Amino acid sequence: MFSEYIGAALKRAKYESLENGSYMATVDGLRGVIATGETIERCREDLIEVMVEWIAIRLQRGFAIPAHDLWPIH
Repeated sequence: MFSEYIGAALKRAKYESLENGSYMATVDGLRGVIATGETIERCREDLIEVMVEWIAIRLQRGFAIPAHDLWPIH
């Protein structure tokens, strides 16, 4: 279930090249989810870790996980 959500979010990730040659990634609709890495691959790995932690914290605190069009809720 989480892997489907994260997989859908990764498809919407936006990667940006920074001035120092590293990369930053965000996902529209997932406020506060920001990752960085020296390469695109490392940035993507960091993004996955950040999303897992973000989901866990939201669940612990009783906050909703936004569905948007990332993950159809049935």
